[in-house]
Amino acid sequence: MKEAVTLNSKEQKRLRVLNQVEMKQYTGKEAAAMLDLSLRQVRRLLTAYRKEGAAALAHGNRGRRPPNARGDALKKQVLELYQGKYAGFNFLHFTESLAERENICLSRSSVRNILQAVEIQSPVKRRAPKHRSRRERYPQEGMLLQIDASPHDWLQGRGPELNLIGSIDDATGIVPCAFFRKSEDSVGYFLLLRKIVTRYGIPLALYHDRDSVFVPANWEKDSIKDQLEGKKNLTQFGRLLEELGITSIPARSPQAKGRIEKLWKTFQDRLISELRLAGAKTEEEANKVMSDYLPRHNKRFSIPALLPESAYLKVDKDFDPDRYFCFKYHRIVGGDNVVKFKRERLQILPSNGRQGYAHANVEVRVKLDGTIALCYQGNYLLIRTAPVEAPLPKILMESLDSISTLNLNHKSHKPATNHPWRTPFKILVK
Repeated sequence: MKEAVTLNSKEQKRLRVLNQVEMKQYTGKEAAAMLDLSLRQVRRLLTAYRKEGAAALAHGNRGRRPPNARGDALKKQVLELYQGKYAGFNFLHFTESLAERENICLSRSSVRNILQAVEIQSPVKRRAPKHRSRRERYPQEGMLLQIDASPHDWLQGRGPELNLIGSIDDATGIVPCAFFRKSEDSVGYFLLLRKIVTRYGIPLALYHDRDSVFVPANWEKDSIKDQLEGKKNLTQFGRLLEELGITSIPARSPQAKGRIEKLWKTFQDRLISELRLAGAKTEEEANKVMSDYLPRHNKRFSIPALLPESAYLKVDKDFDPDRYFCFKYHRIVGGDNVVKFKRERLQILPSNGRQGYAHANVEVRVKLDGTIALCYQGNYLLIRTAPVEAPLPKILMESLDSISTLNLNHKSHKPATNHPWRTPFKILVK
């Protein structure tokens, strides 16, 4: 009994034409024109058809396993990896991790087909694209950096809540620096900019939101007098940008700084998976994972700038970061050469060829590590902790206590209703 043969529409058309050739209704040339084949190919098909019948028209590879098909063992391995250590990865990130860490080179579509065959869907939901107008990127690297912080459950309950502070270059999409901190504060942004300046150079401009770190609360209420005199109401970070010559550009909406907002979305997808894979539980472990991941991220997502030259301003060899990356406050020195700063009392010692600095206007610099230094006209002063102030004499303390006691026991006198003070004035008209 002959085995049944299933032919597709193209093969069925060939069967009809060959039958008509056998019945002398068409010539070989007419059949070749109708089937869009050469006369030689029609003769080959006709010879095979006469010998084997309709089975000769079916494709020879039908029912055979493709030589490039993935084996069941490989599919099983991919499924076990995704359901195990790589659980929660999006399909593209999982494909890249297979090639980098497991030496399994597959295309994204192959991985997607393997996972979707067992009804595993990507954790990233794709939304329908919306029409929008995108601004052009800056042409040079270092012309504009966007900086921001992202509070998120980065450790997924394994450790403390952390803030990711980072930046992204507008021209190339390179992330020059990013790290975790327990809170979003001025110190974090000082450290971020310090690492960028010492590693790459000084950027031309920074794009940021209107957080109190960058913009003072009453920035719109500067008096006309201050504006005419050129006085600026700056935060500590704003003062730092002005000293370095960096233009500060505050954004008016999250959409305006879309590049770094998109970066946070990518990090909240990929970086969380990397942190979970590494088992990070502390801030130090999270920053170690970040330092390992960031070069791979930049290699994967960065693009070349329109102009190859960098716009970063290289710092001089004698550049001292501590002179810039610190918090600065102005104080007046007391007559005893002591400066009061918060709860500290700092005694100024003779220095820089001067014996005393009484009533001088000095600058208190609080470094990022918490140490305090005093400067006068750009020069550091020798200081030490001032002795504790002497207490008041005992007799004076007792007299003060007695005075306060008398004040507490004193009862005020209330004038009577017929008191002359309560009598209204009368104006006599003559």
